[in-house]
Amino acid sequence: MLLAVDVGNTHITLGIYQEERQICHWRISTNRKKTADEYGILLRQLFATQNYDLTIIDAVALSSVVPPLTSSLVKMSVDCFGIKPLVIGPGIKTGMPIRFDNPKEVGADRIVNGVAAFHKYGGPVIVVDLGTATTFDVISGKGEYLGGAIAPGVGISTDARCSYAAKLPRGELLKPPQVIGKNTVNCMQSGIMYGLMGQVEGIVARMKKEIQGQVRVVATGGYAYLFEGEAGIVDQVDPFLTLEGLRLIHDMNKEL
Repeated sequence: MLLAVDVGNTHITLGIYQEERQICHWRISTNRKKTADEYGILLRQLFATQNYDLTIIDAVALSSVVPPLTSSLVKMSVDCFGIKPLVIGPGIKTGMPIRFDNPKEVGADRIVNGVAAFHKYGGPVIVVDLGTATTFDVISGKGEYLGGAIAPGVGISTDARCSYAAKLPRGELLKPPQVIGKNTVNCMQSGIMYGLMGQVEGIVARMKKEIQGQVRVVATGGYAYLFEGEAGIVDQVDPFLTLEGLRLIHDMNKEL
């Protein structure tokens, strides 16, 4: 079985795959200070909650945007499974041409998302990854990575608002009953929620003007759930798109 590990700035998402089927997943907090041993203990605990033994894993694929953690998680993989993981980066076969000024600048997670989106939904497709940052990635009808945009994410916006506006409380991120808030918490929820939707809708609309063909829009990432039921903005919510991309890229490279 394959363990796919997606390391983001806020969360680490893990999934176990039996061939093409995801049989289990977890989302844990990213902690740059944790050692390989500490992550190994946590992994053993996660496996134990599902009554899984570590020996079921015979391959590991890793995508990371947090360089200080990459080496720790590689060591964890070797210690726990005796396996050196496939780390997504330059030199790894993805099957996706990168039409970017400097391909090495493109985050591994963005390429992984693009591979999965094109495989599952075809192209052209725009992937909106709603995490610490909100990233927009455009894949052509030929399966080429064309580029995208990066905006501050929900978490960054919420933290900044609370840091610079001392009287505003830190409320739960939920869709408010209406856009016009009737109390401070609802006003804040409305500003974040509908501000994000307006941002995504506006950027996607402008991108579509630069893309030929019928474009699909796929939302993924930790905050993708906010777009459930918002068919006018996104066509598909796929929270585990990155893990699926890791599985696909692992399959492309396992015979090499």
